[in-house]
Amino acid sequence: MFDDVASVSMRSALDSLSLRQRTIADNIANVQTPGFRAGRVSFEDSLRQATEGGDPGSAQATVGRSLEPTRLDGNNVNLDTETLNSVDTNLRYQLMLKAVDHDFSVLRSSMRSSG
Repeated sequence: MFDDVASVSMRSALDSLSLRQRTIADNIANVQTPGFRAGRVSFEDSLRQATEGGDPGSAQATVGRSLEPTRLDGNNVNLDTETLNSVDTNLRYQLMLKAVDHDFSVLRSSMRSSG
């Protein structure tokens, strides 16, 4: 892919959203595991700051454990919350893929017109 700020930002966002998808899947898989705490992936602030600084490749996604209240068994996974988070993350991922596809479409178009 390209090495411009926008392309690196999109690549970083895709990687982070993919991590979020895997974390949500792990949360759902452990909905009945006593003592399990849901994971939460944060990257938006880091990506914004890194992009504003001109180095989106330095953005870091972090996985932390949720501090939300737990059930009696110590588990705090809420299936409704995880389902909504999954839908939101998948939509964001699709949006990023469309943006990447657009970049490649522009490149393909410019290659055709210059040949």
